[in-house]
Amino acid sequence: MKVLVACEYSGIVRDAFIELGHDAMSCDLLPTERLGPHYMGDVFDVIDYPWDLMIAHPPCTHLSVSGARHFAAKRMDGRQQEAVSFFMRLIRRSEHIKRTAIENPVCIMSGLYRRPDQIIQPWQFGHGETKATCLWLSGLPLLQPTKIVSGRDDRIHKMPPSPDRWKERSKTYQGIADAFAAQWSI
Repeated sequence: MKVLVACEYSGIVRDAFIELGHDAMSCDLLPTERLGPHYMGDVFDVIDYPWDLMIAHPPCTHLSVSGARHFAAKRMDGRQQEAVSFFMRLIRRSEHIKRTAIENPVCIMSGLYRRPDQIIQPWQFGHGETKATCLWLSGLPLLQPTKIVSGRDDRIHKMPPSPDRWKERSKTYQGIADAFAAQWSI
């Protein structure tokens, strides 16, 4: 299966599919953190290829409700509109791909686009953290929990300020990536 993992610099999801024998490529404006097939550039340069599956992680900085206190400023200077436009452009441009998942934290797209098909948590996939993650699915089944754990902590939310905080907060948990690959390799 040919898999595009859009807006992923970490390579975590891409590598989960490669480990199962799929032809997967990540794509991001940033270089990949792990060696592997990666297009460093605009996702719209490669989205029209004949992909069987796309999992996209559009930037959430200006969409996520965790930053709601900044929404007025983001609307005023156009950052939020730009983020909404990118999200919707991904939806429209991926209509030729039979199976797609768009991933984002709880965000304004639930009202502007549509409610997500599913909201998952890392603690459902072997990690002791909380981080509600929305999935908008097309042609894919709901993701089934693989390992529910107790001891839930909002570690991601509590991360101290740092230059790379946004990057660390945006990484997909390995258990979720493994579930994507195992359950959506259909």
